[in-house]
Amino acid sequence: MLIKTLVNELRGLIASKDGDALRRFFVIGNPGLNAEVLSHLDVAEIVEILRYIDPLYGAELFAHLPAEQQRIVVDSLSRRRLILLVAAMPHDDRVDLLKRMPDEEREAILPGLAQAERDDILKLSSYAGSIMTSEYVALSAHMTVAEAIAKLRAEAPDAETIYYAYVVDENRRLRGLVSLKDLILAPSHKKVEAIMNADVIFARADEDQEEAVRKIAKYDLLALPVINGNEALVGIITHDDAMDVAHEEATEDFHKSGTVGKIEGSLKTAGAWLLYRKRVFWLVVLVFGNIFSGAGIAYFEDTIASYVALVFFLPLLIDSGGNAGSQAATLMVRALATGEVVMRDWVKMLGREVLVATGLGLTMAVAVSGLGLFRGGPEIALVVASTMVVVVVVGSLIGMSLPFALTKLKFDPATASAPLITSIADAAGVIIYFTIATAILPGLA
Repeated sequence: MLIKTLVNELRGLIASKDGDALRRFFVIGNPGLNAEVLSHLDVAEIVEILRYIDPLYGAELFAHLPAEQQRIVVDSLSRRRLILLVAAMPHDDRVDLLKRMPDEEREAILPGLAQAERDDILKLSSYAGSIMTSEYVALSAHMTVAEAIAKLRAEAPDAETIYYAYVVDENRRLRGLVSLKDLILAPSHKKVEAIMNADVIFARADEDQEEAVRKIAKYDLLALPVINGNEALVGIITHDDAMDVAHEEATEDFHKSGTVGKIEGSLKTAGAWLLYRKRVFWLVVLVFGNIFSGAGIAYFEDTIASYVALVFFLPLLIDSGGNAGSQAATLMVRALATGEVVMRDWVKMLGREVLVATGLGLTMAVAVSGLGLFRGGPEIALVVASTMVVVVVVGSLIGMSLPFALTKLKFDPATASAPLITSIADAAGVIIYFTIATAILPGLA
């Protein structure tokens, strides 16, 4: 209700072309809330607002818009206004924007930026994805606390965060960090080196951005410094940018777990052709994968003909194996993604999974044995119960091991998705079921 009210108020101000009122509207409000309000407007209305408000604040608002809406707005701006917008954006956000733009549009904008801004864009594009920013405060260890606070005050308007300041030497090598709280509480004459923390958690420029995100989460950091091969500080990654990456990675993993490729933008705005292309490959692959289940059933036609009651339990048993495998895979993919589990843990995890899966299988076997007695007698009950234990154990081991195997082969373990594991477990379940039936039931062995 609040958003709707603010949108209506803003549209009234746009219609009146009251520039002063528009500027007051955005200065007073919270930037995040204002950006959400802005996202509900038409592109023409957003462009009109950007004409009136301060370029720096307009760039901050624009940076909060969804990526797909940013792209549409960019297409509606003149080259001059777009250059002004890009120049005023936070450093990491403008790198994100430029990376999403077509090459010809990006090449048209870069010459209009100052040389320092172009150099900064090229530098940030090379390090830790595009989530790093060069908007940080660097101090010298030989500064006094009073000098450090004065520098913080002077550079605060352009810094991404001032809660941490980073201590560097004359070659910009990272030597420590000092918090704003420590500076405020320390005597003004004291040297920065006397109060700085020399044990700094940092990321290297060639590390994957997911590793940087893990460090921020593990050590509960507001920002993480990034150093290059010469130990020189090249930028920082802030907590909010790390959260954006974590959100993107989680979304991508969810898509992969459903055998869906990465979808740029949002599901709401994705076209039918894009969704078709992202989903069709694995569905076709899994269709052919299910042929193995059919082949297994065909091979045991005589068994099925002799004991038709076996067919009743077929979906129940093979689905149980697939469900157990999907559970195990989900737990393992997440553990590998967060770093809880590494490759050398496979044997340990395998032994524990056998124990857990056996317990699950026995419990489920007891649950279905009564149904087996009712539908087919004691022999069928024994077959069903025995199969349930084996398929749950096998399905669980497949689900647990496949992410490890994919990691070893340098593939994303999230590819070990529920549909893929279910298809493998189904084929295995059919063979296990009818093999046990053939061995136990009279007249078939």
